[in-house]
Amino acid sequence: MEDPGGRSPVSYGGTTDADRIRTLTHVLYGLYAVHWFTGGISGLVAIIIDYVKRPDAAGTPYAAHFEWQIRTFWLGLIGYVIGWALVFVVVGFVILGAVSIWMLYRIVKGWLYLYDNKPLEPRAWF
Repeated sequence: MEDPGGRSPVSYGGTTDADRIRTLTHVLYGLYAVHWFTGGISGLVAIIIDYVKRPDAAGTPYAAHFEWQIRTFWLGLIGYVIGWALVFVVVGFVILGAVSIWMLYRIVKGWLYLYDNKPLEPRAWF
């Protein structure tokens, strides 16, 4: 539906919905990046926003980033739970370290791909 001026309804003040989704995706990567410093609260906020805004990202190049972030959160959470469960046998510390490095890698890779507008395969483990 177009208005009488011929403008598209997805453009408000020169900013398109895709621009807003891209900006939000940057913010979400930032929230995931600081989750270690917030006791995981920023990660919880980010995953909730990911699920709420995922339909808005559908059909855009940023949909893959939402899937990437959601997958990173859940696999990371599983890894952290396993690590904490095994801390008493020391191997848990190794698992927690490995999961943290893996999550950092996924956050940095996704954020760089977003910055460079490169396609991202959300199903990839790495």
